[in-house]
Amino acid sequence: MKNDQQTINQMNHKINWFQKFLMVCSGGNIHILRKTPSEWNKFSGIGGIVLFTAVFATLSAGYAMYTVFDNIWTSAGFGILWGLMIFNLDRYIVSSIKKTGTWWNQILMAIPRLILATFLGIIISKPLELKIFEKEVNKQLNTIIQRNKKQLQGEMTGRILQQSGPFETEKKQISEKTLQYQKSYDSAAVELEKEILGKQSGLTSGKEGFGPNAKRKQELKEQRRQDLENYQKQVAPRLEYLDKEISKVYTNLETERKSTETFEDKFNGFAARLQALDELGKNSAIIGLAATFIMGLFICLEISPVLVKLISHVGPYDYLLEKTENDFRLYSKEKIEKGNALTDYRIEDFKENFKK
Repeated sequence: MKNDQQTINQMNHKINWFQKFLMVCSGGNIHILRKTPSEWNKFSGIGGIVLFTAVFATLSAGYAMYTVFDNIWTSAGFGILWGLMIFNLDRYIVSSIKKTGTWWNQILMAIPRLILATFLGIIISKPLELKIFEKEVNKQLNTIIQRNKKQLQGEMTGRILQQSGPFETEKKQISEKTLQYQKSYDSAAVELEKEILGKQSGLTSGKEGFGPNAKRKQELKEQRRQDLENYQKQVAPRLEYLDKEISKVYTNLETERKSTETFEDKFNGFAARLQALDELGKNSAIIGLAATFIMGLFICLEISPVLVKLISHVGPYDYLLEKTENDFRLYSKEKIEKGNALTDYRIEDFKENFKK
């Protein structure tokens, strides 16, 4: 027994602080690992993967939050918080896989963890993809902004036509009626000139000079001039009102357009960058393939601790862990049985005393 304790003490000195830290990252039980030196490298490797995954998750979340808040301290805080959450989740995923039991049970146990790890890998990879392709994404963002502005301009033109349409229609009707009065006046002036010059037509006498017919045509010309002027005076306030309403429509929509364009110029948030990256992948096969490989790399990084734990052979650590858990189960069962027996004894003793 003394020799065994000395052996354990010697093994304790072999674990340096960094190796111990990686074992903690792996989710392994340090007390059991101290007794199984053959498992140290495996758990250190798993812990290293979990640690680096958390580091990448921190960088990824920090960059994503920076595109949202545009503040380095806020982004750093959110990034560290997200990294710690991923770190803790990965530790739980790895530590919850038990190597004891049948291979089929281990597979069933690993499937939901692999799905979760894959999902986490995709989430971590996207912001880092945006950073890697930042220049291309910025260029595509500018293309999207210009496209949105062009679409906005088309929508504004349609709204101008819709809102100013009734006013423009009324102005056109007034112009057409004014033109009719003008034509009537011009026609009367031409007929008067022909009558004075003695030009023969269906409406003139053919006699030169200012005779009775010329006098009547002079009166008709004057009447039509007055009709034209009276109509112009009559519709002048209405035309002024229509011009003001049309100008108001243009002013309001121009103000809205400038405001919207200012908003479009700031179209560079996280969702906008994801849209730009998606369009880049569709427009460029090389970028699409590169983005797929990067995402696959992080998925492999995220699921690798689960796979390592799954494909590795059952080792001393697994046997000791099973023994420790089984000892606790037996101890708990024993305490429950003793408690039940003691309770039954008290009940029987109470019944006998009650009968007496």
